[in-house]
Amino acid sequence: MPLRFLILIVLLASAAHAEDVQVPAESGALKAAVAGATPGDVLTLSPGRHEGPVTLSQPITLNGGGKATVDAGGRGSVITVTGEDITVRGLTVIGSGSDHQTIDSGVQLTKTARRAVIEDNRILGNLYGVDIHGADDSIVRGNVIEGRQDRRMNDRGNGVYVWNAPGAQVVGNDIRYGRDGIFVNTSRRNTFRDNLFRDLRFAVHYMYANDSEVSGNISIGNHLGYALMFSDRVKVLDNLSLNDRDHGLMLNYANNSDLRGNLVRGADKCTFIYNAHRNLIVANRFEGCDIGIHFTAGSERNALTENAFIGNRTQVKYVGTTDVEWSFERIGNYWSDHATFDLDGNGIADSPFRPNDLMDHILWSQPAAALLVGAPAVQLIRWSQSSFPATLPGGVLDSHPLMTPVRIAVPDDMAGLIAQSAGKWRNGKTDDTEFDPLAAH
Repeated sequence: MPLRFLILIVLLASAAHAEDVQVPAESGALKAAVAGATPGDVLTLSPGRHEGPVTLSQPITLNGGGKATVDAGGRGSVITVTGEDITVRGLTVIGSGSDHQTIDSGVQLTKTARRAVIEDNRILGNLYGVDIHGADDSIVRGNVIEGRQDRRMNDRGNGVYVWNAPGAQVVGNDIRYGRDGIFVNTSRRNTFRDNLFRDLRFAVHYMYANDSEVSGNISIGNHLGYALMFSDRVKVLDNLSLNDRDHGLMLNYANNSDLRGNLVRGADKCTFIYNAHRNLIVANRFEGCDIGIHFTAGSERNALTENAFIGNRTQVKYVGTTDVEWSFERIGNYWSDHATFDLDGNGIADSPFRPNDLMDHILWSQPAAALLVGAPAVQLIRWSQSSFPATLPGGVLDSHPLMTPVRIAVPDDMAGLIAQSAGKWRNGKTDDTEFDPLAAH
């Protein structure tokens, strides 16, 4: 008999014996039900508190119906999944331990927990929310994940920690507090989509993770929005960073990636690019930041086109002496401070744009020179450079600037959260601890 028919018979037999088991909220009942379960069973937990920690090793569904709580009482991970094709749904998960060495979590997926589904849960007050520790093709979807608030931010765990879990997806979650919203390390082919991040260090933090997608997420009032470090071929598409503190987008040794359709508003630096090469940066909107985009550490062969730089105090900070063209195939970017005309009506400005001049370079290297900005000699230098471009020191040149900016909408239902985060950093640069975004992981 062919192998595929044998597998089908086994699956049908398992389904025939699967049961819907009602688990009362009594001492020891959950562990007993798990121990007696067979593949395919659905364990439906009665409303109330159920004792953890508990380990799931067979393909079953643990369903709380939105009214059951599993509480580990401060010991280890609340729910540990070690088997394949297991679903955890509709639970409130609380009471993990506090050990970073064992990554105590609300839900921990081990390497053998392939294709696990963790959905529609409330995972509250645990050291880590969900730990995807090598569980290929697992899905974390539609959960509310709130981390610990009784520790300094860098001493907390992450909302979702992804380690070496190819194909894992984190979709549609509301993640708050803790350290990083999603921290991914040494992985590939991951998708992080349509999540909401608040009150965190980084919303999404990549380290040594390739061939992945970050799309449709919203980061509000975090220290940093989306950080790609030592990672290649990552698509960062249609995300929002609103009132994040330091950077909306950061590329640090990140190469061959696609940043497209993102909105960053109100950060110290809308985008920080450090030693990152061959990236495509297209149709993003950088608005209301102290610095629109900061290029440094020899970042080369990046293509920037169709972006909008609007109302940033300094549109570009590029410390270099060579000319860098910021247009692609005769299409540049929109600059809100570029006073120009479009006499032929083709949407391209009639004059090129240089966001920086010699005085900018002097001010970056000698901040005390700001006292002289209003001096007639300084104004004469700036007028001379604008009239005689050959005297400019090199740097960013947009030969084909656009006349109209790209528009990126913010969902109406985010208005209240955005208002709450407005002015969050006004009285200080941090809520509980300073950190170096290039050193703290």
